[in-house]
Amino acid sequence: MEASEEMGLSSLLSSPGRDFLISSDGSQIGIGELEGKTIGLYFSANWNTQCESFTPVLADVYNQLKADKSPFEVVYVSSDEDQRSFDRFHGLMPWLAVPFSDLQCKKSLTQRFQIEAVPSLIMFDPNGETLQMEGVEIVYRYGARAFPFTCARIEELEAEERVKHESQTLETLLSTNGRSYVISHSGQVPIRSLEGKTIGLYFSAHHCPPCLKFTSKLVSIYNNLKSKNDNNKEFEIIFVSADRNKEAYTECYKAMPWLTLPYEKETSKALLKYFHVLGIPSLIILSPDGKTITKDGRYLINLYADMAYPFTEERIRFLQERLDEEAKAYPRSVNHVNHRHELNLVSEGSGGGPFICCECDEQGLGWEYQCLECGYEIHPRCIKEEATTQKIDE
Repeated sequence: MEASEEMGLSSLLSSPGRDFLISSDGSQIGIGELEGKTIGLYFSANWNTQCESFTPVLADVYNQLKADKSPFEVVYVSSDEDQRSFDRFHGLMPWLAVPFSDLQCKKSLTQRFQIEAVPSLIMFDPNGETLQMEGVEIVYRYGARAFPFTCARIEELEAEERVKHESQTLETLLSTNGRSYVISHSGQVPIRSLEGKTIGLYFSAHHCPPCLKFTSKLVSIYNNLKSKNDNNKEFEIIFVSADRNKEAYTECYKAMPWLTLPYEKETSKALLKYFHVLGIPSLIILSPDGKTITKDGRYLINLYADMAYPFTEERIRFLQERLDEEAKAYPRSVNHVNHRHELNLVSEGSGGGPFICCECDEQGLGWEYQCLECGYEIHPRCIKEEATTQKIDE
């Protein structure tokens, strides 16, 4: 939706009796100061972990553009619980905000731009015309290079990106600042020695509970694959840390039997951006020639375990066809002991899709049992496990 269709962006940001925004130190800044600038409307909240993660990323981009004297401004539209929470969170931001007390303005903006989840970042050109609705993804992918966020600029960056990915090798991905090795628990491992192997780049962090849970599963998968002679020399995982400090990184790596990049924040940030990793844990699978096979390694591990190896399209197609065949024997609907409504069997093609299982908290893809009334979703295998447990208890 274009803001200028009915009224200008400045009008949307003001209210009767208020023609200013506030800075993080509480100063009032006239809305007229936005004139001639590219504007990002940032819908966010202190209680949301994704907002907490994205805000410093956006702040880095904002500060870079300010240092370059680019005509850019961000306006925070808060979904915080109270004034104190707003003040704390806005205090971490170098940009302006709609006052927390102006609930009607915030509500109008949220409804006008159909904001259903945070963080959300909408970009506008100096005339108030909508440039991008997916500003969060664009900032994660391209950073300050995306300015002025026009479609033409994004197309240029996408073209550059395609060229990079086409020429991608393990060496170009992982080597930096004269470093041409990764690390094992016993020492340095030359990156060139990994060429010809299927590689999993595992983005994780010690402070992330889902990461700790998935790491445990991935360790089991890794050890299973390594125990098979034909796979022993052909598969490896490399930990890419998203930890906040080296101590957390060291603690996180203790639980991992595979390789790791040294703790280098800039290298990790560059890889997160390069692969468009918006959340962790994430497992990117690279082919033996260093090209990207899939960014959905976590989904595939959760769905197929070690059978997913070597993660190629042909292998996944085979497994999917086998799963579809098995699903023919599943009951079309079930009554699960941990849910009060009847659950219906769905697939990606019939209303399903990527989901988080409400029973085991793991990601799922493909067939699932779903409650359309309340959004409850569960793996078919979790239904079986519950049914088996129930029979034993009885």
